[in-house]
Amino acid sequence: MTATPSSAPAAADQPVTPELRQWIIDQAASGITAPALIDAMVQAGWREDVAVGAVEQVLRGHVEQAAQAQGLPPAVPVPQPALHDSPLFVDAGDRQVQVLMQLANPRIVLFGDLLSPEECQALIDAARPRMARSLTVATATGGDEVNDDRTSDGMFFQRGENDIVQRLEARIARLVNWPVENGEGLQVLHYRPGAEYKPHYDYFDPAEPGTPSIVRRGGQRVATLVIYLNDPLLGGGTTFPDVFLEVGPKRGNAVFFSYERPHPSTRTLHGGAPVIAGEKWIATKWLREREFV
Repeated sequence: MTATPSSAPAAADQPVTPELRQWIIDQAASGITAPALIDAMVQAGWREDVAVGAVEQVLRGHVEQAAQAQGLPPAVPVPQPALHDSPLFVDAGDRQVQVLMQLANPRIVLFGDLLSPEECQALIDAARPRMARSLTVATATGGDEVNDDRTSDGMFFQRGENDIVQRLEARIARLVNWPVENGEGLQVLHYRPGAEYKPHYDYFDPAEPGTPSIVRRGGQRVATLVIYLNDPLLGGGTTFPDVFLEVGPKRGNAVFFSYERPHPSTRTLHGGAPVIAGEKWIATKWLREREFV
């Protein structure tokens, strides 16, 4: 049962006191959920929005202190879709995008109908003439390399290269509340039967010697959006092994996930399962901390 915060004031705008901070930490440690903590504070006289902010501030700070005490890299701000009130749709500017599923830890959101069928086909048609064996970032050197874990063909559009890319980049920026200029160029990938991308992380490993030169262009990657451009006949899902989740590759849908620090504690290990029958086309958008140049 949730205890009442004895330090909750009659005035809802009082700053978070050390006593209230410790109460929130103690209650959370005992298994009380954040919504239950907020309800108790509201009953004790706090305005709901102030209570939400106080609980979020205290718990985030407590988690970050514990993480840094364990030697983890510091957390940074990440893109945040506006999903606090559990909407069925999110306004992405020129399109209402469905919210089909969301997971808190790791932060994974499945969006529906991010692209129309016509937009999906337009991206495939624009990318097809420029496809070549996919490369991965070589964090040992800061360059690119062929990697046996990734058996697809791919290409990159420059940011804002054409009308469909501009439209999609603006839509993504609105959807996840992150500046267009903080995004890498859109990558389109094509997987034939048997092709896959084995589980990996999208951030750049700080321990690798090539990482400092890579992050000079815009900081670390902090989020990924994988957009499905067609429907494979069998296979080709996006897997998250740490949480035993597989997202089916349905045309027009997209899976978003963020990672606040370049560390496996984010549980964002993911991969592209082998295509069993048919083919798979996806577009991937990686988002950086700062402007990507």
